[in-house]
Amino acid sequence: MKTSKLNYFKEILEDRKRQILKNIHGVYDELDQLGSCELNDEGDHSATINSSRVDDIILQQQQQELKNIYVALNKIASGKYGTCEMCGVQIGVERLKVKPHAIYCIECREIIEK
Repeated sequence: MKTSKLNYFKEILEDRKRQILKNIHGVYDELDQLGSCELNDEGDHSATINSSRVDDIILQQQQQELKNIYVALNKIASGKYGTCEMCGVQIGVERLKVKPHAIYCIECREIIEK
């Protein structure tokens, strides 16, 4: 892959990384605020628990995406970015535009999903 394309994807990944880190810090701040709230009844308690669970799920998804982004950035640095980890074929640029931290080409991703 050309250096200009690699720089393009690196910039996208870095931007997404910053956004995720900001989101993660926001979720932690929100969880801290929920922990310090005075709960007056069971309804408040239930709402707090549900909100906390949703935040936990979002946090887990964001952390997983962040890990994938770090892997992709390391691949850019090592010159291995854009290569399918299953078959070794170049991942299509259009797929990388949609999911710049993709590790599989479309064909292999379909196999894994099955």
